[in-house]
Amino acid sequence: MRVALAQINTRVGDIAGNTRKITEYVQKAISLDVDLLAFPELAICGYPPEDLLYKNAFIEDNIRALKEIASGFQGITLVVGFVDRDKDGNLYNAAGIIGEGRLKNIYRKQQLPNYGVFDEKRYFKPGKQVSLIKNNGIFWAVNICEDIWREDGPFKAQARKGARLLLNISSSPYDMSKLEERYDLLKKRAKQTKAIIGYVNLIGAQDELVFDGGSVFISPSGKVIAAGKQFEEDLIVTDIEGLGIYRGGSNKKASPRKAVSGKCEIVSALPKKYSKLERIYNALVLGCRDYIYKNGFRKAVVGLSGGIDSSIVAIIARDAIGAENVIGVTMPSVFTSRETKRDAEILARNLKIKLLEIPINSIFAAYDHTLAGEFSGCEKDITEENIQARIRGNILMALSNKFGWLVLTTGNKSELAVGYCTLYGDLSGGFAVIKDVFKTKVYELAALINSREKDLIPESIITRPPTAELRHNQKDQDTLPPYAILDEILQEYIEKRTPIARIRKKFPKELVSKVARMVDTSEYKRRQAPPGVKITQLAFGKDRRLPITNLYKEE
Repeated sequence: MRVALAQINTRVGDIAGNTRKITEYVQKAISLDVDLLAFPELAICGYPPEDLLYKNAFIEDNIRALKEIASGFQGITLVVGFVDRDKDGNLYNAAGIIGEGRLKNIYRKQQLPNYGVFDEKRYFKPGKQVSLIKNNGIFWAVNICEDIWREDGPFKAQARKGARLLLNISSSPYDMSKLEERYDLLKKRAKQTKAIIGYVNLIGAQDELVFDGGSVFISPSGKVIAAGKQFEEDLIVTDIEGLGIYRGGSNKKASPRKAVSGKCEIVSALPKKYSKLERIYNALVLGCRDYIYKNGFRKAVVGLSGGIDSSIVAIIARDAIGAENVIGVTMPSVFTSRETKRDAEILARNLKIKLLEIPINSIFAAYDHTLAGEFSGCEKDITEENIQARIRGNILMALSNKFGWLVLTTGNKSELAVGYCTLYGDLSGGFAVIKDVFKTKVYELAALINSREKDLIPESIITRPPTAELRHNQKDQDTLPPYAILDEILQEYIEKRTPIARIRKKFPKELVSKVARMVDTSEYKRRQAPPGVKITQLAFGKDRRLPITNLYKEE
C-alpha cells in the first residue's frame, strides 16, 4: 500500500480555499499512484477555529465541504480533518475516512487538550470508538493529535485490535523544543505498538501560533523512514507492506514498488535538518508572512531606531514578504545620536528597503509648549520620554492608515516582561514579531543572520549598549539589570514558574524581588500589546493568563 501525508498550510475560516488545496493534493497523490492520503487535523476549517465553532453555518459549510471532497474521487482513500456534529448537536474534532466516492467512516478525537493555547473542551465532546480500516490487506487506524501524546490514548487499543499502521493527524504548534520532543514520543509509540506510525502535521501560522510541519513515518523499530520539511508544504510518500516500510520520499515522485521481505529500507535522503536557532528564525519568518498575507496586507512598516531589535524585525519582514514590500521609518529627535541614525540608514541600504526620515523635534516641542502650563514646576521625567515614544507610534499608525501598511512592533520578550515599553508608543502596531524572543536570543539571531549575509547588520548595532534614546546618554542598564542576568531570572520566574524563594538562592534577593515586581505590575501593558509569534513553551497571551487587578505578591 502506498501511503502519503499532505502537510498543507490552511487558513482558519477559508473553507472554500482549504477545500481547493485539499483537492489539489489529492490530485497530486493520485498522479503518484497513492492508495491512502492523510491531511492534518481540522484541515477543512483551519486550526484552531475557536469561537467560529459557535456559528451553525460554519459547521454546516465544513460538513458540506467534506461531502464535496468525498464525491469527487475514486480509487484513493482519504483521511481529512473536519468538525463533526451528532444528532444532539454535540461537536467533535473528527477525521473523515473517505473512499469509493463517499464518506465511509468517522473517527472522533478522544483526548481533548485543555492547557496552554488549547481550549478543546470548550467546544468538543470526546469520541469513543477505536474501529479499524482495511486497505490492500493491511489493517490501519486513525487518531488525532493528543490521542497519541497521552499514555491513556486510543493508540494502544487500536494496535491490540490489529492495526499495523497508525495514522495520527495533527495541528501541533511549534516551540523551540517541540521537534525533538515530538520525534521522541512518536518513536516510543511505534515501539510500544509495534506498528508503523504515520504522523501528518499542519504547517503555517494562525495568529500567534506557528505550525512547523515535520510530518514523518516511523518504523515499528522506532526509525525515521521518511520525513517532511519544516515550515514548508510537503507531500511525503512511502510504500508499506505488512510491517515494512520500503520506499520513502519527500515531495518526489514515488519510485516503483519494491518488495523487501521483513525489513525496513531507507532509500531517500531526509530533508535538511535545521539547528534550534535556525528553526526559531524560520518560525518567526513564517509567522510574520502568514499574519501579513492571511490578514489581507501586502506591505509592512517598521520604525528603524538603529538598534538591534528593529534591525532583526526589518530583516525578518524582508525575508517574509520581500524587500520591496518593507518600509523603514527613522524618526530622529534631539536625543538621537549620529551613530544610530547612520546605522539605520546603512541597514536599510543593506536590505534594499525604502527608508523614510520623519524628524519629531517640532512635534515634541509642540507637546512641550502645550503642556507647559499644566506641567509648570514639575521636573522632566519619564512622562516626556513616553511622549516621544507615542509621537513615533502615532506617525507609524498614520502611515498604516494612509497606505494600508501593517505596523510591525519591535519590542522583545525581556522588555515586555518587565514593562520596559510604552502603551500607545512602541507597543502601537498590528503584529509584534519578536514579542516571545528574549533579548539575549535576539543577539543570537543577529549572529546567525550575519553568518549567512556578512555584515548585513552593522557591527556597531550589535556592540552598542542598548538604549531607547529618549534622554541624553540613556542606556537600558540605567533601569534594568544586564540582559544576560535579567533573561535568566525571567526564564525561571515566567517560563519555568520557579518559586521566588528558589530563584533568590541563585541571584541577589533584592534584584529578584525587583524583577518579579516589574513583571507583576506590567500585566496591564501586556494585555494591550499586539499579538506576536509564539516560539517558547510559555508565551505571553493564551499560555499565561494572570489577572490585571491582582494584589497577591509572592514572598
